[in-house]
Amino acid sequence: MKRLIMMAVIVVAMPLVATACGLSEQTADGYENATVAHTHDHWLQGDKSPVPFMLLDVRTSEEYAEGHIAGATLIPIQVLAERLSEVPKNKQVYVYCHSGARSARASKLLAKHGFRNIENIMGGIVAWKDAGYPVEK
Repeated sequence: MKRLIMMAVIVVAMPLVATACGLSEQTADGYENATVAHTHDHWLQGDKSPVPFMLLDVRTSEEYAEGHIAGATLIPIQVLAERLSEVPKNKQVYVYCHSGARSARASKLLAKHGFRNIENIMGGIVAWKDAGYPVEK
């Protein structure tokens, strides 16, 4: 009985540990949720990253001007469906907004249109700043 309980605890705890360690988690909508730590690690590699990536900011132009992650491309969620051709299908795409709600919707839209390497940055720019990571204006 103790073994059964221990196995149940391990099975439940593993996804939590993986998420806490900065890994990402798959959603039912075809994209992954990524922590800011995971994203930051990839961002630090820049052009030297073995996995090419794009940072996609889906906030408004006013929000973008107030501060964004260096190197991010702005495509507001209101026009994303019309500008899908600007998002590369051959790169990892990290999507963010203010707190994660709009980027989750944008990630779902991208997945629906055949994009496979989509990661929604959980907590958005707020979590990025709270972690002490830099933004530029």
